[in-house]
Amino acid sequence: MFEELLEDIAQNNGLREESPYLKLAAGLGGIGLCLASGGFVAPLAIAACLSLAVLLLARVGPRTYAELFAAPLSFGVLGAAVIVLLSGGGGGGPAFWSWTPLPWLALSVTRASLDAGALVLARMIGGMSALIFLAVTTPMTDLFSVMRRCRVPEPVLDLAMMIYRAIFLILDQVVQTYQAQRMRLGYSTPGESVRSISSLCGSVFIGSWLAGEDFVRAMDARCADGKFAMQGRTGPVRAVPLLAVAAFLLGGAMVVAATGGITVMQVVGA
Repeated sequence: MFEELLEDIAQNNGLREESPYLKLAAGLGGIGLCLASGGFVAPLAIAACLSLAVLLLARVGPRTYAELFAAPLSFGVLGAAVIVLLSGGGGGGPAFWSWTPLPWLALSVTRASLDAGALVLARMIGGMSALIFLAVTTPMTDLFSVMRRCRVPEPVLDLAMMIYRAIFLILDQVVQTYQAQRMRLGYSTPGESVRSISSLCGSVFIGSWLAGEDFVRAMDARCADGKFAMQGRTGPVRAVPLLAVAAFLLGGAMVVAATGGITVMQVVGA
């Protein structure tokens, strides 16, 4: 995923020609439904639907999708574990397990803490599925066009476009410097790795600074007034995708309402 950018995937996915308004509605609607859910079932169902859409409709490779999900999932599991261990002392019935390693630190696992941790983890999985769906199916140029049509203030939009361009400038500097260091065995030993990383940070900072100055001079040479041209495509809203998104949101809302009181401990029968 280092060289395979999300923008490249978004530009060549199976849902590229669909309206960004529909994809925004599906992604943001899925995040809203996950946050509104009081149980773990609805976020997982939303995650399953959006994951199938990414794999089958957008035709994103399973390995690529797994790599995108790996880092946030690890943080989510760690955060859920912390919630389970630290919120067990606030009640919720008898503790299944408890330990007091320090006088001011008590760790315990209760029915309520397990339910709270599972709910947070499920919401994270559902929200990340919606966010990844939006990221791999909708290029940022399309999102910028939608933002302009939605009357987002021009200074905010221009600043967002400049920041987005700067990300690629910095990433290009990182990739070129890292590959040059690898060719010179800059990461052959732990000591060499430390020195290479420090020189990488300094080189990227200087290179990005110079690239930014070149960008400003190029804008001045073209008498730019600060307003960038848009190249995104909004496209028409077709009937079948509109019905599919509406069915997804309506079905998700019904699942949220029907499964709001279901907890993990109820399912396992504990």
